[in-house]
Formats: sequence, structure tokens, C-alpha cells
Amino acid sequence: MKRKVVSMTMAVLLGLSLAACGSNDKGSDAGSSQAADSQEATEAPSKEDGDAGADTGAAAANKDKPLVWFNRQPSNSSTGELDMTALNFNADTYYVGFDANQGAELQGTMVKEYIEANIDKIDRNGDGTIGYVLAIGDIGHNDSIARTRGVRKALGTGVEKDGNINSDPAGTNTDGTSSIVQDGEIEVGGKKYVVRELASQEMKNSAGATWDAATAGNAIGTWSSSFGDQIDIIASNNDGMGMSMFNAWSKENEVPTFGYDANSDAVAAIAEGYGGTISQHADVQAYLTLRVLRNALDGVDVDTGIGTADDAGNVLTDDVYVYKEDERSYYALNVAVTADNYQDFTDSTKIYDPVSAQLDEGSHAKKKVWLNIYNASDNFLSSTYQPLLQSYDDILNLDVEYIGGDGQTESNVTNRLGNPSQYDAFAINMVKTDNAASYTSLLSQ
Repeated sequence: MKRKVVSMTMAVLLGLSLAACGSNDKGSDAGSSQAADSQEATEAPSKEDGDAGADTGAAAANKDKPLVWFNRQPSNSSTGELDMTALNFNADTYYVGFDANQGAELQGTMVKEYIEANIDKIDRNGDGTIGYVLAIGDIGHNDSIARTRGVRKALGTGVEKDGNINSDPAGTNTDGTSSIVQDGEIEVGGKKYVVRELASQEMKNSAGATWDAATAGNAIGTWSSSFGDQIDIIASNNDGMGMSMFNAWSKENEVPTFGYDANSDAVAAIAEGYGGTISQHADVQAYLTLRVLRNALDGVDVDTGIGTADDAGNVLTDDVYVYKEDERSYYALNVAVTADNYQDFTDSTKIYDPVSAQLDEGSHAKKKVWLNIYNASDNFLSSTYQPLLQSYDDILNLDVEYIGGDGQTESNVTNRLGNPSQYDAFAINMVKTDNAASYTSLLSQ
């Protein structure tokens, strides 16, 4: 039984909701701070009995409407410090993402274990050095930072900076003299091997978009021309960049590539030599993104349909998510996807069975939500996350308007939030993690 945190202010605010109006048209894309896997971490706030539910017809001010930040946690892009002002914008504001540190450690461990299990063939040129290249998504993104650190920690190539492993791109490091990374060591069967990060860079295109797959494809072309058979492993902060490098070079040259996100194409590619990926339980994340809004709009305990079954029987177990109260954040837990289990993850857009029951529209009236994807071209968000959202919005009786950004400028998204009064709730995926005020200022007008 989870402890409930009673909030009278939240209950009052949640009693106010705006009747849905506007168009029904639907348009068109990583949380820091590891959430402790404990009973406290899964506790969720509640409302006083008797305050839940009714749509009074009163028009809520935009600043009081339910808001969920998702996929990009409001935070300082330089230090990673959470933006608690944004996370406490109102009583119905939350973040939904995944446990970035837990997933990052999984990815690093997956790469290390692969090397150890395949040591007899992994050192392609037999020089005793396991060389890898690393595709970094966004140097100012908490998830990207965590994944870079996770690989470097597991392989022993990390160098401490300000109390954490340095996540900066190393540039070129074929001679092992970089101050950003160091040579690691793996011992297998009594033999020691050097592990070296040969090169790493942020995959940012000329227009400024990060996590850019095409840039990663070009980078592996340059790296392979320069380093040749020194490259034994490719690590990527996500599958979009990983698959671009796999298709451009590593598949043909049988160099295992490791990504993150468990996109359907990457999971399928494991059968063709893709080394592995990490499922961040996008099915759980997408559900939570809309569920916290549904609960706020219904005026019920936010834990409803999450840690506590709703009236349709939807409920999550503690082994797939954690809630960290002091961060007002829900984090899905990650799973390593390898040759051993990839067939269980071939459809990344399949909704999670335990939360797939349809809500009764008589008890959960249709409401209108404005939701943006920071970059309509982002492989994970557009091909995995949004299809999942579109399945859950029907189940939860939410009329969601999807806005696809250009991945470069916040204004490309905010300019399309011209009339927030026509929506009952908001789900926001920022271009940059420290730009929350670009949205809250609009909702505060």
C-alpha cells in the first residue's frame, strides 16, 4: 500500500477543468538523476477523498491546467541540475521519462559483457587493444550525458571531472593521449586487453539539430577511413545514430554496434549483427505521459491507474517504473535487448498489456490536450513514442493535438501554441532542457 501525500491546494486546482473544444485534427518527435528503487521512490501524491472528479464547467486559467514535461526533463544543460521551478509550475505538473542512470549503466554493462563473451574475435587486428568510437547525441542533454558516462564507466575509459565522469566529446584519440578519456583494461581468460575510445563527437548537423542520424553516418565514414580495423566496437547514445552507422559501415564490416531506445529497426537488426540496444519501456512512458493528465483532469489521485488500479483495472507494477516525489518525476525502468531476448521486443509500438483497458467515457469525459514532439524527424519519438501515445489517447479518452517541431528552435514549437485556452492540458517535449520558461511564460499570460 503506498503512502499518500495529501495536498488541499492540488485538490482545489484539480477540481477546475475546461470543457474540451477546438479542432479534432491530429498532426505529426532522453531524465537525469537516478530514481532510488525503493518504496519511497514509488510513492505518489494524492487528493483528499471527496474532492475528486466533477467537471464543474468553470474555466481554469492556463497557468493552473495540468502540465506534463516528457522525454526532456527541465534542467540546466550545463550542470544537469533540475529546474524545480518548472517541475513545480502548478499543483498538476509532473515529468515523465525513464531512469537515465540505470539505463546508462545497463548499456555500458551490455557492451562490456559482449566484449568479454566474444574476446576471441572482437580484436579485429590482433593488436591487444579494443578500440571503440562513440556517437554522442547532445552534449547538453541529461540522457545523452548519462549514456556517455555509462559506456565510459563500464569500459574503464572515464576520467573524473567535477565529481562525475567527463561526458565531453574526446575528438580523436587513437594514440591514447586524450585528457578527456583514458585507456581502460579488460582481462579475459588471464589475458589483459587495453580498451580505448578512438574517437567521439556530438552528432549535430549544420542547421543545429542534435541526435542527427545522417551526421553519425558521415562520421563513421570518416572514422573508418582514418582508423580502419582499429575500430572493434561502435557505441551510440541512441538507435537512430547507431543504425545509421550500422547501415553505412559496421554491418558490412561485422563490427557490433550498440544503441539505445529499442526502435523496431534496431531490434530487427540484432539478427544481422547489431550488438544490442536498451528498451526504455517507451510503452510505459507513453502511458504515464497521458495518464497523469487524465488523472488531473478527472480530479482523482494521481496514482490512479499507475500504482493503484483504476475502474477499468489498469495498473503498473513497481518493477517497470519509479516515482520520485522530490523531483515530481515518473521514471520508467530499462531493459537490455540482446541476441538472447530481442524477439520479445520486435514491435516497439505495442502498448503495455496491463494498462490497455478502455476507460468509460461516461466517467472520464473527453478532454483536449496540446502535445508537442521537439523534432518530427527524431526516429525514436516519431516512430515509437508518438504511435504509442496515439494508442493510449483513445484508451484514456483524450483528444490530443500533436505538434511536430524542427528539432532546432523552441519558437518553431511555441509559435503554434497561440491559443492555449482552447486546451484542457499540455504535454511538452522541449528542444532544449533549459527552455521550460519559453512554455510556462505563455501559459502564465
